Amino acid sequence: MLPDPRPGAQIGFGRVMHVRQQPVTHRFDYPVYFVRLPLHDLAHVESRWFSRNRFNLLSFHEADHGDGGDSLAWARGLLRQHGLVADGEIWLITFPRVLGYAFKPVSFWHCHAADGGLVAVLAEVNNTFGERHVYLLRTDDPGATLHAEKVFHVSPFFPVHGDYTFHFQPHADLFRARIDYATGNGETLRTAWWGRLEPLTPRACLRAFFRYPLMTWGVIARIHLQALRLFIKRVPFFRKPPAPLEEVTE
Repeated sequence: MLPDPRPGAQIGFGRVMHVRQQPVTHRFDYPVYFVRLPLHDLAHVESRWFSRNRFNLLSFHEADHGDGGDSLAWARGLLRQHGLVADGEIWLITFPRVLGYAFKPVSFWHCHAADGGLVAVLAEVNNTFGERHVYLLRTDDPGATLHAEKVFHVSPFFPVHGDYTFHFQPHADLFRARIDYATGNGETLRTAWWGRLEPLTPRACLRAFFRYPLMTWGVIARIHLQALRLFIKRVPFFRKPPAPLEEVTE
């Protein structure tokens, strides 16, 4: 979603924020770091403290995404099945593994044609039950507002119906995304994820690792902490339905 897709791999330092509007008000935000990786040029993302498909302080494992194999081939093949050609640059914004572990609530794939134009964004969502689903958002506008029907269970404190609205703000050195969720009775949840981007250097990896120790363990721990707080507030609980039969929702 960035206007200049030429930089190499980057790391972002920022925050994630959730604000629930109903049936009770509930807000939290946490500091995070994340990576922005050129899937079309993964051969050059590794450094002393960042690895691809092997253990390190920070790492990216293709097993965590798509079909678990070649990420670039998977993304291009998926889009081709939906009549889209993404034979240019594809960028993935996601959490890295930290000491081999990561939980990734959502990752964004920004897929470009050979001429540099954006053709789609893939929002890849994971839940704590080990399931994964992809929302395909067609667009040629990096700043567009995009929509998708919710079909995938994420939180037991939300039903599996309603609509997502995705907002992206393209900047050369800043990633910013917002996801609004509405169930038909007005806006229910607003989520924002943002951060400043810089080159993914060994120094930046060390700064991330020591500034936020075991950050990805914190992600999953905080999910369960917030679930406990919602349970105490007596927010209605929804049992998990079967996962969607289709891998992709458009």
